[in-house]
Amino acid sequence: MAPPHWIALFALILAAWSVLYAMALPAELRSMSRLYGAEFWASLCVVTPDAAGFARITLMWVLMSAAMMAPTALPAFATYDDLAKSQAETRFSGLVSGYLIVWIGFSIIAAGAQMALFQAGLLDPLGQSLSGALSGLLLIGAGLYQFSPMKEACLSKCRRPFTFFMQHWDEGALRNGLRLGAVCIGCCWALMLLAFVGGVMNIAFMGLATLIMVFEKLPELGRFITRPLGVLLCLAGLTLLIMTF
Repeated sequence: MAPPHWIALFALILAAWSVLYAMALPAELRSMSRLYGAEFWASLCVVTPDAAGFARITLMWVLMSAAMMAPTALPAFATYDDLAKSQAETRFSGLVSGYLIVWIGFSIIAAGAQMALFQAGLLDPLGQSLSGALSGLLLIGAGLYQFSPMKEACLSKCRRPFTFFMQHWDEGALRNGLRLGAVCIGCCWALMLLAFVGGVMNIAFMGLATLIMVFEKLPELGRFITRPLGVLLCLAGLTLLIMTF
């Protein structure tokens, strides 16, 4: 039987995905927003910038972060759990708490960006880009970031969690969790912001992005994904920009 702290972690991930799925709407209802506008979503009490406010948008991003990012950190969590041994549960909770604190901070920033872009008329009520130029620039930006030294440095830490934790072990579980969260943001922030292209409430996008980020952090597989993905994103962004202009 799995230890209680692992059961709790998987329950958290499952709960986050369940809530996100419940909040997402079928494609036919999404298409109705083009006819009825923001008021349509307000009448359905959907989490949108115009109807629900900044706090609920932030909550939505927190759920997305928990659902999408916690699975990518499972190898690191397992490594820390093995190292902690006798004090595993106490240390494990501190590690996960620190990790989630950092992603809550990211969620606040992402929610602010979504609110600002919606008010500028660049996003629809579901957080999907209405601008080909915006979508193209986000795709190109994410693609170029795949080749950056910052991305490579962060990925190298995520792919070698044992070395990472041993370097900072004496700092304690919470600070290790904060460090791990910061490193994961360094790996994934640009890909996460592609939610504005695929749709913030698009479950298919969330699932695909999660799989890509999980595979990218695997030592043997990830190095075959990062740069080719960057090329694909840049090409997709350039194509959108050409079609737009």
